[in-house]
Amino acid sequence: MHRNAPRNAPRRSKTVRNSLACAAVALPVLLVAGCSSDSDQGAESDSPSSSASKSPSAAPVKYKTLPDSCESLSKKTVKDVVPKTSNASGKRVGSGDTNDSNSCLWSGLNKYDYRQLTVSLKRFNSDSSLGSGDRRSGEYVKQQASEITNNKENKKPKNSSASGIGQEATAVSYETEKKDSKGKSEDYRAERLVARSANVVVTVDYEGAGFEDGKKPSADDLKKKAAKAAKEALTHLK
Repeated sequence: MHRNAPRNAPRRSKTVRNSLACAAVALPVLLVAGCSSDSDQGAESDSPSSSASKSPSAAPVKYKTLPDSCESLSKKTVKDVVPKTSNASGKRVGSGDTNDSNSCLWSGLNKYDYRQLTVSLKRFNSDSSLGSGDRRSGEYVKQQASEITNNKENKKPKNSSASGIGQEATAVSYETEKKDSKGKSEDYRAERLVARSANVVVTVDYEGAGFEDGKKPSADDLKKKAAKAAKEALTHLK
């Protein structure tokens, strides 16, 4: 028994050594696999936060509310721009969220001279995908002007600058034809003045006609009074 023991011992120790060697080889593989797995998970978990930090944030806007467009002009101004108006307080146009946009209309007939005025306010919020409120309002100014010039029903459209009104402003003079309640066509002369202050746009549409023996208002007079209305409306922004 004592003689066999030494002979069998080397075999067992060799087997043990082989097992240890295999284990030693396998262990680094497991460690490497474990490390790479952890690192991959870490990279994946980090990617959302890193991408989130790179996403642009919406810029703050100057104006967060809109005034009532029917209260944006004094009654004195209304009577000057729309003589003999039957409602100096104006008539609200449209519906919906008036904090994003709202419009008011005044009309009046002074003997044969007809005048109609519409003041519209539109506010833009900043959007990370669409741009800042200021940028969006600037684009809207151009859109409002081109809406008149691109309409084939409007005759002789003429763009002009409107300096000193808000941060930027543009005006379009044109002529158009409308039918009255009896189906009779009347020639109108009109002015659209669009002005921007930060993220809010004021659009003034002012038009007039001379019925019977009356005369159409001049383009200069329309532009002058449209500018007066736009300037006053801008002062009500807060």
